[in-house]
Amino acid sequence: MTAPTKQEPALVRPFTVSIPDAQIDDLKRRLAGTRWPDPETVDDWSQGVRLENARSLVDYWEHGYDWRRLETELNRFPQFLTEIDGLDIHFIHVRSRNPDAMPLLLTHGWPGSILEFLKLIGPLTDPVAFGGDAADSFDVVIPSLPGFGFSQKPAETGWTVARIARAWVELMERLGCTRWAAQGGDWGAVVTTALGAMRPEGLLGIHLNTQYAFPAQIPDTLTSGQRHAVDTLARYTGELGGSNHLQGTKPQTVGFALADSPAGQAAWIYEKFQSKTDNHGLAEDALSQDDMLDAISLYWFTNSAASSARIYWENRSASMAGPQLTLPVAVTVFPKDIPLLPRSWIEDTYTHLIHYAEAPNGGHFAAMEQPETLVGEIRNGLRTLRP
Repeated sequence: MTAPTKQEPALVRPFTVSIPDAQIDDLKRRLAGTRWPDPETVDDWSQGVRLENARSLVDYWEHGYDWRRLETELNRFPQFLTEIDGLDIHFIHVRSRNPDAMPLLLTHGWPGSILEFLKLIGPLTDPVAFGGDAADSFDVVIPSLPGFGFSQKPAETGWTVARIARAWVELMERLGCTRWAAQGGDWGAVVTTALGAMRPEGLLGIHLNTQYAFPAQIPDTLTSGQRHAVDTLARYTGELGGSNHLQGTKPQTVGFALADSPAGQAAWIYEKFQSKTDNHGLAEDALSQDDMLDAISLYWFTNSAASSARIYWENRSASMAGPQLTLPVAVTVFPKDIPLLPRSWIEDTYTHLIHYAEAPNGGHFAAMEQPETLVGEIRNGLRTLRP
């Protein structure tokens, strides 16, 4: 389903990750000189990241974590830069050996990145090697959102979700993809939903592990599942909504607070992993310290605290009530995601629902927490779109 590539050298350029030693040394120096706040006055996470947990994570970042390991792993995959709408967009593009593979666009969110999909690339592109069927092969395209990772940072306003979606359409056209699918969670699901509403030529359908399907007006009478959804939304926008509110209103202030403090950057992201993963009391139950520090280090080395936060500011009028979609939509609900929507509202919003499943485990960061489950769900969910 991928036509012969029409790339020109000036349009798509190879890219290799290479962080200078001086930047790694500077990080360790800053970590060693961290000025810590006083301990919290509660015995839980209700005031934010607990001091002892932050110290443990930062100590490992300084003394045990190996960025070069991640760099080597990342550089195993073909990476590129291409200018779209005035910005250099960084992306991974891995083709399957199966000539009938379906191109699949994977979009990350915040505080995610392309890194969350690295464990999916092998099983998606070479399912046979991972115990699957060759008929489920995908060519994967994994772009970094504008202002995230190694994509260029916008220097002007206007990079809304709709604009990002249009850029993704251009990217897929540029890569010669004529019939393709898209997948995403968190902001990646918002972009993927925008693609679904746009219905560009060639987009066959989408898979979402975050659903934007609340009704525009919440009914007065609710089922128990709908009431639970409303309650989780209140928690999401309330006690868990501090970073979202600040990034949606004062992203530049967030950037000032985090650009000079790697410990601050670590705590900012660590709290999200703590509050939105399927864990038993600590984020480390769901994600390893290396997993978390891979994500945190990418934000640190690319100095993207402010530029990534602006996706909230640019789209601050957005809500959890997404547009009604008529193209084929596959959905996987992970039980500890938040907000957690009922099937009834999902079916009302996605009128051509081709797949619905409830995973046994996992939270908001499905690609990181449950990569094998997500791979299986992508295969099952998009299988009917193949010829």
